[in-house]
Amino acid sequence: MAATPRPLNESLYYKPDDAEVAFIKEQSGIHDPDALKRHILAVQTKAYDIFGYHCIYTFEFTRYAISKFPVYQHVLSLGRERDGAILLDLGCCLGTDIRMAARDGFPLQNLLASDLRADFWNLGHELFRSTPATCPIAFVAGDALDPDFLAPAAPATSLPEGLAPPLAALTSLTPLRGHVAALHISAVFHFFREPQQLQLARALASLLSPLPGSVIFGSHVGLRAKGVRKSLSGDMFCHSPESWTAMWGEVFFEGAVTVDARLVRYIGDPNMPPDVELLVWSVTRK
Repeated sequence: MAATPRPLNESLYYKPDDAEVAFIKEQSGIHDPDALKRHILAVQTKAYDIFGYHCIYTFEFTRYAISKFPVYQHVLSLGRERDGAILLDLGCCLGTDIRMAARDGFPLQNLLASDLRADFWNLGHELFRSTPATCPIAFVAGDALDPDFLAPAAPATSLPEGLAPPLAALTSLTPLRGHVAALHISAVFHFFREPQQLQLARALASLLSPLPGSVIFGSHVGLRAKGVRKSLSGDMFCHSPESWTAMWGEVFFEGAVTVDARLVRYIGDPNMPPDVELLVWSVTRK
């Protein structure tokens, strides 16, 4: 969700589940619970100074979501079975999700993270006590709605000529059009009004490989009937599963993709209204 002027509240520090704790300890090398809490609080303060996202306020930047999606095992299989398959994590924040994919075996050289702010990615190295040498996941900063970062194009109907460029050398996403096997984007779409959500979907579709099984997936706040929801930062446009499915049908060529979209209860922040639901979705090439 969007930025908020609320001061940070240490009492909101949550206790992740056992798997999340194990992942944070494994990645950071910090095993003492009190030391880990102090470390996370220090990183949270720095991240909140960069931009006060709700996920920073509620410590969700330390949690992974990617492995909880229904298509995750399919994504890992793309990494194992498709030569050169690229996984892009767009809106990566501190990089927790893409580190999980790396831990689970997606080839490091084919992982790419992107966010508006490179400072978040750098803080991810601090959070997980890594360096670009010990965690050589490529990162490129930019805005997917900026045509200088991702030039508009229709979804690919055939494979691009030549191989994808080296990910570490990228300064924009335009060279990856038609090359991306899997694209994860969560907690991003609900920042935008309906026309901008369609614009973003078209931009992402241009990146996706035309090979069957290529997939875009993620989650964001949704509603049972599309419309505007009041949030802490103002009005938020939310799709329903039906309108979300229809939008992607408009983005891709007729019959080119299968869309799965479902609403699930949002349980990440106990201070959120109990009726908040996430739209969990995937768009897969046939």
